[in-house]
Amino acid sequence: MPQTVPRSSVKTHTLRTLPAFRKWRDQWRGKSVALVPTMGALHEGHLTLVRYARRKCDRVIVSIFVNPAQFAPNEDFGSYPRTWDADTAQLKALKVDAIWAPNVATMYPEGFATKIVPGGPALAGLEDKFRPHFFGGVCTVVAKLLLQVRPDIATFGEKDYQQLKVVTAMARDLDLGTKIAGVPTVREKDGLAMSSRNAYLSPDQRAVAPVLHRVLKACAANLRGGAPLAASLGEAEAEIEKAGFAVDYLEARHAETLAPVASVKDGPVRLLVAARLGRARLIDNIAV
Repeated sequence: MPQTVPRSSVKTHTLRTLPAFRKWRDQWRGKSVALVPTMGALHEGHLTLVRYARRKCDRVIVSIFVNPAQFAPNEDFGSYPRTWDADTAQLKALKVDAIWAPNVATMYPEGFATKIVPGGPALAGLEDKFRPHFFGGVCTVVAKLLLQVRPDIATFGEKDYQQLKVVTAMARDLDLGTKIAGVPTVREKDGLAMSSRNAYLSPDQRAVAPVLHRVLKACAANLRGGAPLAASLGEAEAEIEKAGFAVDYLEARHAETLAPVASVKDGPVRLLVAARLGRARLIDNIAV
């Protein structure tokens, strides 16, 4: 069990260079450490990860780094929400022990020439089909963060379900010594999964966005009731498109391997969806 830390005595340290971070980290040898990797633009989903980490470990480190390696040239690296002042205020209010905020030159110094090329769940034909660069960039930066921080656990939200499975496999396969902890998706009151990219939704689009989760829930209920898989997915996709989304995928996959399934009897089964609404690309998933 983590040792009790008087929260009133915790000062949040902001660290930006590797020498400073390593000096600070070395003083906590013998303490359990959790890492919450983020790209900033924090919302209640991130803060739930922080609270989970606090329950599990003596010390909590939150990284804030918008990782260019996981953005394609046509994606939103330049416009990705950056809310440093609000982020740090929230983390200090939660009394995290440190904010690790390296810059691009620290993470990818001149001459950087190594990257991780993940397989397994990274090649499931879901996010990787539409963003083939993505998981290589994610795995490279997460591996660096795990090696820098040396945490006992690192927390990831289940909203990015394929990412959770990819990072879990990477940490296991490379013997990185960190347990990857998945934390259930945090939702708005109307069911919309919390995401930094929800900021891209116009008011009208925001009113439509909860359709994604409502349709997933209904589809999962139909499948549990014995409805045929292909027909149920087809009806759900048509309903999502009717609401104004452009669907990239709506799939039923094995919840652990992300392999395709022919029926819910091949489970456990997870429904996964990605769909575009205006500038926002929303992803969600639900257990069947």
